[in-house]
Amino acid sequence: MPRTVAVSLVVGAVLVGGALFVAARVGGGPDPAAETNATPAAAGVTLPPVDARFDYQIGDPYAPPSGVTVVSRDREADPAAGLYTICYVNAFQVQPHEVTWWQRNHDDLLLRDADSEYVVDGDWNEILLDISTAAKRTAIADIVNTWIDGCAANGFQAVEPDNIDSYDRSDDLLTLDDAVEYLKLLAPHAHAAGLAIGQKNTTELGTRGKAASLDFAIAEECGRYDECGDYTTVYGDHVIDIEYTDDAYTTACAAVGANVSVVRRDLDVTAPGSPTYVYRAC
Repeated sequence: MPRTVAVSLVVGAVLVGGALFVAARVGGGPDPAAETNATPAAAGVTLPPVDARFDYQIGDPYAPPSGVTVVSRDREADPAAGLYTICYVNAFQVQPHEVTWWQRNHDDLLLRDADSEYVVDGDWNEILLDISTAAKRTAIADIVNTWIDGCAANGFQAVEPDNIDSYDRSDDLLTLDDAVEYLKLLAPHAHAAGLAIGQKNTTELGTRGKAASLDFAIAEECGRYDECGDYTTVYGDHVIDIEYTDDAYTTACAAVGANVSVVRRDLDVTAPGSPTYVYRAC
């Protein structure tokens, strides 16, 4: 989904509605030393099949189109029966409908600025989680890892931790290093639960995501932003790309569609029957 800009807002802005959707994030170039193939998956973990027909259903789940064998759905949804299903987890920010729970139980883990206001991703109305210290990263990971356990128990095969690049929207209160250290707490837990774990966007990671034990990549709009090669350089063909415009979809299909999964979805990832629903795959 569209790139976002860092903002700091008061909590009142957060409590106004929201959707279970994710935004594509700012990326940079890959590490020049990146390898061309992903490392083998952890023992007992199965990666999504390469270049499989994929559907992105992190909004409302629905019966997948014919030929689809890999689906991504929100952690609160059921896996797609008989298909490889990836569990979407908002691991770095707070879903709007979960704000009250976090405020009541773990308000100290929500990121605040110098004026003690919550730092918010304004595009998606989500408070950032405060991963700025080892103690807070551990406390947040203890919570998120229970969600990952739930994904495994429900029958998902992989997890998609979103908003790795929340540091870009943190008013410089968080860093890339913070994100990497936090991922190091999530990835081994996912593997222990029998799940593969993907890098969601964030080409600035270079090879550091793979070094933190991430197994594959889910990229939004890598065709639009000419980033598909940044992901395949690190993860080989273990890449899934979602595009939200016809031109970018055509570009991605031409660039990497012969080797990796590429789909065209509507911006709000709606279900069939919606006037905005779009799905194509190459």
